[in-house]
Amino acid sequence: MDEYNRFVDWDKMDVTVQSQDAKELTCTEFQELKQLARQGYWAKNHSLRAKVYHRLISNIPCRTVTPDANVYRDIIVKIVGKRNSSSLPLPEFVDNSLVPTYCLNAEGIGAVRKIILCIANQFPDISFCPALPSVIALLLHYSRDEAECFEQVCRILACNDPSKRLIDQTFLAFESSCMTFGDLVNKYCQAAHKLMVAVSEDVLEVYSDWQRWLFGELPMVYVARVFDVFLVEGYKVLYRVALALLKFFHKVRAGQPMESDSIQQDIRAFVRDIAKSVSPERLLEKAFAIRLFSRKEIQLLQMANEKALQQKGITVKQKSVASPKRQNVHLAVHAENFKSEIVSVKEMRDIWSWIPERFALCQPLLLFTTLEHGCSLSRFYSHSEGHEPTLLLIKTTAKEVCGAYLSTDWSERRRGGNKLSFFGTGECFVFRLQPEVERYEWVIIKHPELATAGSEPENHASPASSTLSSGSVPSDPSDRLSPFLSARHFNLPSKTASMFMAGSSECIIIGGGDGQALYLDADLNHGRTSHCNTFNNQPLCSESFQISVLEVWGFRDTMNG
Repeated sequence: MDEYNRFVDWDKMDVTVQSQDAKELTCTEFQELKQLARQGYWAKNHSLRAKVYHRLISNIPCRTVTPDANVYRDIIVKIVGKRNSSSLPLPEFVDNSLVPTYCLNAEGIGAVRKIILCIANQFPDISFCPALPSVIALLLHYSRDEAECFEQVCRILACNDPSKRLIDQTFLAFESSCMTFGDLVNKYCQAAHKLMVAVSEDVLEVYSDWQRWLFGELPMVYVARVFDVFLVEGYKVLYRVALALLKFFHKVRAGQPMESDSIQQDIRAFVRDIAKSVSPERLLEKAFAIRLFSRKEIQLLQMANEKALQQKGITVKQKSVASPKRQNVHLAVHAENFKSEIVSVKEMRDIWSWIPERFALCQPLLLFTTLEHGCSLSRFYSHSEGHEPTLLLIKTTAKEVCGAYLSTDWSERRRGGNKLSFFGTGECFVFRLQPEVERYEWVIIKHPELATAGSEPENHASPASSTLSSGSVPSDPSDRLSPFLSARHFNLPSKTASMFMAGSSECIIIGGGDGQALYLDADLNHGRTSHCNTFNNQPLCSESFQISVLEVWGFRDTMNG
């Protein structure tokens, strides 16, 4: 059909979707290119897509010495020789991942393995890259020969912009991306997240499959459409599509019994057979309808997750022992040693499933309880300070239960001197457990239209360079990362949208603006609750209440003692 058909088994391809209109792509403006990629402008013309891929990949800024097609021709004989490539073991860094065939012919299937082996030879720093086989198999469709495909993959891997990356190449980057995806699910797919928590022993294990859904289970036509946009817009697209897959899975499977005894297997099967329920266009439409955080904000979250993993010594995949992923919800809150006068083990596990992934690696640690330490705000502060984050739980004399997840150390309250001033970040949330469960997050998460990101517009980048940072050096000389969801990153309509937490010797306030989500007096005896702008919440219990018990919980790092 064209010069790019050497590795394609056209009998397996749906040729009806191929249009032979000899379209050309002349635009150079990023916004126009972005729209064309999302619309699938080059998706129906095999030859045009190949040319567009070549152009986008050739624009990726790379290391000076990036292996090219000539390097492949030089080393392939030495590495593979006359042996059958199917008999050669794949490098450990692909982690036994699926090697998709993507409608390749026999020569193409063999070429995938040969190119992987040559990349392993040229990129000794790659330690974990399960997406690689899929990327190679896809790009072979749009390459004239193996050497050309090798060169294109090398350019993607050798991107040398320190603030960007296209494909995870270490276990630390991969694992932190899984945690980041888990955090995004918790924010943007709450119904699906609730299902995962209910039916899965280890939620993060399910979310750690997110790249496998895209680069393993998703059919070729879908992967190519995702890749069209990914090469233009970068890594954030992958999160979007994986979130959309989870939303569709929940919608299609809601209320139905599980097909296997593993939700992980069920999601994989759903993604494999996605053509039965969702078209590629609908999948992308759903993905781009999700009003995700800015690229800069996701970058901060990813870096915070990487830092948490490094602090816990989780930087390589464990071979013999169980992988040291986060404690799953059932392990983090141990039935035998967890004791609260306010919540049950099950209720604490529900709360634990809401907290950011980097802290869900920890176990709850009781810091303060009015039953033991008395009803004193000064003692509340002395026991809570030095701990970040903390969890506040309140039981009223009417047996109502509510509380708040507080992102920031209470000692920050002193920055305002004697004046009551608000602090904290958009990771704070408030909730009630009794009489019914309800969580209220920062209003900007559900209503991003109320604020515009204060950082530079995220779509300013040139094609193929708008990707996600990982492990880049913060420009702040103090080396203190700007916190994820810090209010100063957003152009907020008023301060009432970011009144997260405040404290003085007289009271504690959580959530402000036209009311307070929680107000507690100096004796920790009486409180009030009402709607507030920061969390857009309903009252968390009776609007004026008396406290029966109040507890503050911290997060104990189980891996470092």
